[in-house]
Amino acid sequence: MARKNYTDEFRQRAVDLFASTPGATLKGIAADLGISRGALREWVEKHGSGITTTGTASTPAPARAESQAAKVLRLEAENARLEAEKLKLQTERDILRQAAKYFAGETNW
Repeated sequence: MARKNYTDEFRQRAVDLFASTPGATLKGIAADLGISRGALREWVEKHGSGITTTGTASTPAPARAESQAAKVLRLEAENARLEAEKLKLQTERDILRQAAKYFAGETNW
């Protein structure tokens, strides 16, 4: 199997995607990007500065009778989750655009 060379920018963006995705797993992000889990783990360990590779995050269950403060906290957490998901989707889109440009330029028919 041929060894693939990835740019430092691609590696950093993959690490950023993993770091910014709550509940992400190395296996899931690696599969989305088409790279091996081991490669992503190495990149996270090298470029991740303090990121754990477990990727565990849980959402607290809402209380039955929410106070105003609890509701604000819940909505802020939801907002943060949605912002992270938006960032993940934008990053994935940008990576796919770069890959499409790369592969379009690679064909010499």
